[in-house]
Amino acid sequence: MTSQAIKSTLTDTLDKVLSNAVGRAGGIPGVVAMITDREGNIYEGAAGVREIGKETPMTTDTVFALFSTTKAITGTVLMQLVQEGKVRLDDPVRKYVPEISEIKVLEGFDADGQPKLREPRTNITINMLMLHTAGFGYEFFSHEDRKYRDAKEVPSILTSTFDSVKSVLLFEPGERWNYGVNIDWVGKVVEAVCGKRLGEVMAERIFAPLDMNDIGFTLTPSMMERRATIHRRTQDGNITPLPGLMLPQSPEMDMGGHGLYASIGEYMKFIRMILNEGAGVLNPETVAQMSQNGLGALKSGGWSSSDPSLANDGEFYPGVQKSWAYTFQVNEDPIPTGRPAGQLMWAGLANLFYWIDRQNGIGGFFASQVFPFQDVASYLGFIEFESAVYSTLKQLGQIDT
Repeated sequence: MTSQAIKSTLTDTLDKVLSNAVGRAGGIPGVVAMITDREGNIYEGAAGVREIGKETPMTTDTVFALFSTTKAITGTVLMQLVQEGKVRLDDPVRKYVPEISEIKVLEGFDADGQPKLREPRTNITINMLMLHTAGFGYEFFSHEDRKYRDAKEVPSILTSTFDSVKSVLLFEPGERWNYGVNIDWVGKVVEAVCGKRLGEVMAERIFAPLDMNDIGFTLTPSMMERRATIHRRTQDGNITPLPGLMLPQSPEMDMGGHGLYASIGEYMKFIRMILNEGAGVLNPETVAQMSQNGLGALKSGGWSSSDPSLANDGEFYPGVQKSWAYTFQVNEDPIPTGRPAGQLMWAGLANLFYWIDRQNGIGGFFASQVFPFQDVASYLGFIEFESAVYSTLKQLGQIDT
């Protein structure tokens, strides 16, 4: 079957999936989704609008707040430095960012609501940050982190400041997996080693080699014009646009954990780089290392919300064993959508989802801009999208899973 015939069949199927995600009762305002193989995009689609109440349609060049899909790009820069011998994964972070030595372990709160703290017994290493085992949390996924921030007046991470990641350790470093501000600290390590802001380092080491232009921590005028509005779904199901809600422009800190804006086609270039064993950016051995479980016997799992306006409780594919790599989630079992075991994925707070299937040479991205995380319609749309990709490619004889 010709590549054009494959693309045509995918378009017929996946356009309907996107239309359903927007058009069904309780659907999302708008979506952009894409699929790539190792050669280039084989599907690009958009449906809905950039903002409810306005007529501007969602288009494939719409710009999104990437939130935590930023993490893999930050992790890639760090792994370049590891390749070059400029850092070691087992290095203590304080060697590069001394401020991390100020962070204490939380042992609870006293009767007045003040935190009880102790010194960590273990040095936080870069490896722990990359694997989310350092002890950090997120204010919207941890009641303890949120309570600590309130008590100590630590600003929200959405302020894009260094102070915002100077929270507290929820457990002894290395003890378990817990999703948090770790990759923001990795970004500070990168800055210390390179002597430049993280955005400059990414531009030189990732964006230029991959011809990624429509991406950055600060929006260009063109990107601002094409930006999708973030919306919030209330508990009664209604969706409200929040046109003024965006990450600080010209931020104090380039947030390696969540700060990038981009059009989705730019991210597909990054996904293709991973599918092509790091071509132009990483050594194949490094890509292999980044694709393996780094947790050993530990597992990555779900999350509980401490801020229902930003996140729902949830887990990706409950019952499927999941681990963590540098810096992706790895599904250790096959997933009902058709994705085989041992592949990579992650997501962003405003309900953006991607996966990278190195075995079959395909990757996908499903992007919306809706809070709270794991929105019922956005997540369902992503599951339907991924499932339709695998079932269609299997029917066309393009994959064996």
